[in-house]
Amino acid sequence: MATARSLFSAAAASAGAASTTAGVVVAPFPSSLSLPSTPKPYPLRSSLLHGNHLPLTLSLSPLLPSSPLLPSRPLRPSTTVFSMLPTAWSARAIKSFCMAELEARKLKYPNTGTEALLMGILVEGTSEAAKFLRANGITLFKVREETIKLLGKSDMYFFSPEHPPLTEPAQRALDWAVDEKLKSGKDGEITTTHLLLGIWSEKESAGHKILASLGFDDQKAAELAKNADKDVVMSYR
Repeated sequence: MATARSLFSAAAASAGAASTTAGVVVAPFPSSLSLPSTPKPYPLRSSLLHGNHLPLTLSLSPLLPSSPLLPSRPLRPSTTVFSMLPTAWSARAIKSFCMAELEARKLKYPNTGTEALLMGILVEGTSEAAKFLRANGITLFKVREETIKLLGKSDMYFFSPEHPPLTEPAQRALDWAVDEKLKSGKDGEITTTHLLLGIWSEKESAGHKILASLGFDDQKAAELAKNADKDVVMSYR
């Protein structure tokens, strides 16, 4: 069965101009400056690849030569997260995930759970899923309030990691979204609607309980599922 993690790893393996040698991916950068012949590899970090990490490292040549004023720095971990996301996910779904991590950090939670994924969808705000939730009275402020009621507040001296790892229910929600898209046999991207329905599929998760407490039910889920493959088309003209 296809999982979100397998799609993420497949996207990394087929990255554009990157070349793979002995488990090391070297990402070339166009530059007129001379680059070291043997770039130093940096470990690949991704909040989406917790548990069984891929045997993969990311090697990046610095854009500028080393000097006391311009030290060489590795690529920021947040950038590698984007490089690992599959192209099958819509831009809104990717942004929703990033906002979910941010919401988890705002609440000082150690993990990104289904409640954070739900808040991420509402923070992004432009998707069909977010509009459907707001039309049914489910807003970011209500979800945040219910989250604190259900999970409580974190210690004021605790600081979340830069990329809080996914909880098991959140990972299963992502896997569900991928599986449902594959089962449909339809072309197109995995949307935030798939992600929202994945959260709803996790009956014992915080995200499901919060949705239920705010009036979301199986009937609304079925109504939303009818347009799961559609999303708002944004035009820059």
